[in-house]
Amino acid sequence: MTRSIESEIQDFKIQKEPYYLPVSDEIELFNIAYSNKLPLMLKGPTGCGKTRFLSYMAYKLNLPLITIACHEDLTASDLVGRYLLDGSSTRWQDGPLTISVRHGGICYLDEIVEARKDTTVVIHPLTDDRRVLPIEKRGTILEASDNFMIAISYNPGYQTVLKDLKQSTKQRFITIEFGYPPAKIEEDIISHETGIEGKTAADLRKIAEKFRALKGRGLDEGVSTRLLIYAAILISKGVEPRRACSVALIDPITDDPEMQKALQEVVSSVL
Repeated sequence: MTRSIESEIQDFKIQKEPYYLPVSDEIELFNIAYSNKLPLMLKGPTGCGKTRFLSYMAYKLNLPLITIACHEDLTASDLVGRYLLDGSSTRWQDGPLTISVRHGGICYLDEIVEARKDTTVVIHPLTDDRRVLPIEKRGTILEASDNFMIAISYNPGYQTVLKDLKQSTKQRFITIEFGYPPAKIEEDIISHETGIEGKTAADLRKIAEKFRALKGRGLDEGVSTRLLIYAAILISKGVEPRRACSVALIDPITDDPEMQKALQEVVSSVL
């Protein structure tokens, strides 16, 4: 028997509480945004906890979380839906955006700057007081469920002449800005996620701080909390710490041999 959409939407609910440590007032701001049907932008560097935060809030509010990984080939039909061949006839299939609008929950467009600008305009009617989704192929307008929320993530570090978020899109969202967590919180996250001892977590954090200071001076991005967790996992599994840092922290963020050598020296000075 084919499952109903209502039952399938339950598959998008987070079953286990994600580990998240608040840094500021982001939880309060999210709750206000959700209660007042405000669209939300999470702004900050890659790997700093934006997606984890959204998963945590979806769990706390018992809401489905439908995540769309944006890319340059993403079309409006990928978001809204399309007609599919079904034997000798056609049937309509809702896209992920339409499913969340119709049935409620959080629709999360991850790294929205990667999507084409002619695709992102589809969300505009959902981000003002209309809260509607025009489905042009069906000639209908779908009103958003009361518990629908649209959220996007945006990394300002991706800004280029060709890739940036239009002001007409940015100014439709309230924005919670994320950075890398404070030292103690980041160390606690690393230890919790990997079981690594506190001294090693603190050393990894010190390395990250030195790497991040080089952003714009040879590095396009600082090392993320996510990569620190990867390095800690390798160390916990017996990989020599400096080798783990090379594999998880240095090689992913630069291909320049001279910069790699300089970063290796930073690692050696700490470990």
